[in-house]
Amino acid sequence: MGMWKQSATVGELNAMQQNSIASFLGIEFQDIGTDFIVATMPVNERTKQPFGILHGGASVVLSETLGSVAGVLCAEPGSVVVGLEVNANHLRSATDGEVTGVVRPLHIGRSTQVWETHISDQQGRKLCVSRLTVMVKAPSE
Repeated sequence: MGMWKQSATVGELNAMQQNSIASFLGIEFQDIGTDFIVATMPVNERTKQPFGILHGGASVVLSETLGSVAGVLCAEPGSVVVGLEVNANHLRSATDGEVTGVVRPLHIGRSTQVWETHISDQQGRKLCVSRLTVMVKAPSE
């Protein structure tokens, strides 16, 4: 289980996202590794801006979804994990296909965590780098 304090399958993570912005945008979890989680998101009419390119906000939703889920899995069962700050550097655009986000920890503390997500296109070109800071409220607090 490595750094994860809670276990989950890819199917369970996808089911957890039902009726949320993640499911509306088509975000789907693909893999859980020892120190990373992978999810994909289509580049389509739900995720593009009016100029026909991937909306930066959609990339931020992918990043925050990945980081928040990773935060929950690294927290004690029953903890509440909420975002405190998110930033994103958009490096290039995408007009179609699918993007892939990979999240890894930069810091896993008792009350805060920092997660970094790299989002790439189907050719492996980096589109966005994002960092999410979350607060962890333990079940006893």
